[in-house]
Amino acid sequence: MLVLKGVVDAVDGELARIRERPSHVGRYWDTIADTIGLGFVMYAFGHHLGWEALYTAGIVLAVLLQYSLFNHFSVMIRSLGEGGTISRVDEWERPVAKPWEKQSHVDLLHTVYLVGFSWQDRLVNSITGKTRLGYSFQLTASSLLGYGFQSLVVLSLSLTNNLEFLDELILYANSSVALVVVVASHFRWTA
Repeated sequence: MLVLKGVVDAVDGELARIRERPSHVGRYWDTIADTIGLGFVMYAFGHHLGWEALYTAGIVLAVLLQYSLFNHFSVMIRSLGEGGTISRVDEWERPVAKPWEKQSHVDLLHTVYLVGFSWQDRLVNSITGKTRLGYSFQLTASSLLGYGFQSLVVLSLSLTNNLEFLDELILYANSSVALVVVVASHFRWTA
């Protein structure tokens, strides 16, 4: 289910880009839906593996921050290369709806995004470097923290009957990668 959800999640954004109809509604709904899905999946793992509710909530927060770190560098690369404007590093300003979407829908989902997710953007912005050069290392390294790769890791743990290591992977291995990415973001890279 995780891999299938990841494929569907990737396809909708790609279809919007191919059709040249990206939307703010899609951008905000994507984050909201991913978080709802993550909460349910982690709750199921926590229930199956005997995690306490507070521990499960901590793991969800850790994963959300790791996703935010990946998204931060993904948005930076996209905005520098393609000039993408749907996803922004700072979502505080309310966007104007595209002609194919309703402003009321954008306003509603933007408000939900600000209430539920803007703290992640601000935290990641505050801990990452401000250089505008060489984001390729940070994006490549942080892609290990993205939904697609994480789904493959969870699938591998499931297939090898090693799910009991899931929390350690999220809390230690992923956090180590995140720390390397944050530290690296403070240095100028020429490649």
